[in-house]
Amino acid sequence: MSQRKPIVAGNWKMNGSVELVEEISSKVLSQIEEKASLIVFPPAMLLSSAIEKGFVTGTQTVSENNSGAFTGETSAELAKQLGAEFSLVGHSERRSLFGESNEVVAKKFSKAQENALTPILCVGETESQRESGETEQVVAEQIKAVIEHSGIASLSNSVIAYEPVWAIGTGKTASPEQAQAVHKFIRDMIAEYDGHIANELRILYGGSVNDSNSDLLFAQPDIDGGLIGGASLKADAFLSIYKSALGNV
Repeated sequence: MSQRKPIVAGNWKMNGSVELVEEISSKVLSQIEEKASLIVFPPAMLLSSAIEKGFVTGTQTVSENNSGAFTGETSAELAKQLGAEFSLVGHSERRSLFGESNEVVAKKFSKAQENALTPILCVGETESQRESGETEQVVAEQIKAVIEHSGIASLSNSVIAYEPVWAIGTGKTASPEQAQAVHKFIRDMIAEYDGHIANELRILYGGSVNDSNSDLLFAQPDIDGGLIGGASLKADAFLSIYKSALGNV
């Protein structure tokens, strides 16, 4: 049986400040234990500050290009040089606001790995897709795009985050049972390619996770932690969520 190490990851989106990095680091970092990981994904301009304070960090996106005339893009190579260890790829806001297709996300996933960043592949359905019964189809297509581009073995050095789009920043949360059902679907789908990879793969839940619901979510057998939005900007809530992960190891 796998002993998957939980991850609690904070996606700060375009929020935060140097002062916030200081505040959260002073309250949270002393509480980190070896048996569960904590990662922050600050805005790119706060990456160095977070690394200097001792956070394990990642970028919120990376370019699918190595370098060149791509104003405003985030270079995987430079992020790694700064000390980042992870990168989100395919977050629903990148898909919806910036038009990233499954194919573009697959290229970004590959580019992160080429530069020794561990990609956290974000997948999830919209409310209308869930109501139409398309959740599994949508999630499968998002994952299969990566498998077709990089091969099933690439998932052995990655993390998946299931984030139902209808639950991100809305206050709505999938019930523990709803979330578990999709996590199990993901793990079973990957097991059709490779059972060992499926068993070892960490799958996080995201979508209005807070310190009131994290215990029940993280207690589910196929949920290996969370990708946290707004609550990760509040030191006490973020720490409480992290302790939920510790409590379920």
